[in-house]
Amino acid sequence: KQPIGEHGVVYFSAFDRKSKYNGLYCRNLDSKKSDMQRVTMEPFTFSSFTKGAADKGKTILFLKNNFTQSNDLYITTDNFKSSIKCTEINPQQKDYIWGVPELISWRSNNGFDCDGILYKPENFDPEKKYPMLVYFYETRSQTLYSYISPSPSRSTINIPYFVSNGYLVFVPDIHYTIGHPGESALDCIVPGVKKICENKWADAENIGIDGQSWGGYQVAYMITRPEVFKWKAAMAGAPVVNMTSAYGGIRWGSGNVRQFQYEHTQSRIGKNLWEGFDLYIENSPLFGVPKIETPLLIMHNDKDEAVPWYQGIEYFTAMKRLRKPVWMLQYNGESHNLSQRRNQKDLSVRQAEFFNHLLKGAPMPEWMEKGIPAINKITF
Repeated sequence: KQPIGEHGVVYFSAFDRKSKYNGLYCRNLDSKKSDMQRVTMEPFTFSSFTKGAADKGKTILFLKNNFTQSNDLYITTDNFKSSIKCTEINPQQKDYIWGVPELISWRSNNGFDCDGILYKPENFDPEKKYPMLVYFYETRSQTLYSYISPSPSRSTINIPYFVSNGYLVFVPDIHYTIGHPGESALDCIVPGVKKICENKWADAENIGIDGQSWGGYQVAYMITRPEVFKWKAAMAGAPVVNMTSAYGGIRWGSGNVRQFQYEHTQSRIGKNLWEGFDLYIENSPLFGVPKIETPLLIMHNDKDEAVPWYQGIEYFTAMKRLRKPVWMLQYNGESHNLSQRRNQKDLSVRQAEFFNHLLKGAPMPEWMEKGIPAINKITF
């Protein structure tokens, strides 16, 4: 990358927070006008801009994609007034049922204007009822016009796979109140879910949730509050469940003590353990296990470098002790997200079987019925 000089036209990437369109603005450093000029804003995601050298940069090559169109190469010679598509890298997609995203907006219980993405099957029929999966991680509505490749799961659900297999998938934004991250998730997500369920095509009796890491924590928390909303099925990947025991642990990947993230960053407690003891208890799903009514699938691996493995174990053993429906997947030698493709495929199959059983009434798979004791697992 070259530094910005004193002359010429400088381009800036742009994002419209309301429409979620992406595009470009520019400023001509040689012009007396200092205002930024709009170049293009479209329902796509742009990347990899390259100027041609032969015509002093009038030719620009770039990549463009959205949820229904994979990342293809385009060229423009008139500053984006028009463009030519140069590649067709994914023609096989036309042979599969894909999906259609739409923007959903609502007001949260904690006072925020929220956005989210609702993905519907390409062959959506408003006369049918569809089960729904809710996936979340902080704010994701900015990805409304982004392509998602169908691929084996490293931890979370693959949205194109589930949409093409007859699910609605809802991805809501979450806005937080410091000190109450668990409650903030409920305050933002549940009103959005209820708004969708006002439509007769949404099966309000068959709604599941899925999240990984920070999202896994929020799944673990929300199932302890069935009086607010009772989920039919839930999956939590690498969840923190006991903030009092996780607080003094180590993030093995960085070597940092975990205290910083509870006091100042993602966990948003805002106080240390002793000053905010009640908040650490309030936000720890472990202490709400007696109220759980939702079947839970946990994935947590023994080489997790971000969230201590014992957090998943604490939740699993607590739910087992209180006779709650819970299953735990642990892939030997894997870290926070799966890296080995055979494990990714295995997880993808089990995710689909778990949700199909609980949300679609498919037969219970053998691994859910019998399980394998950890001591008898094959070690690769």
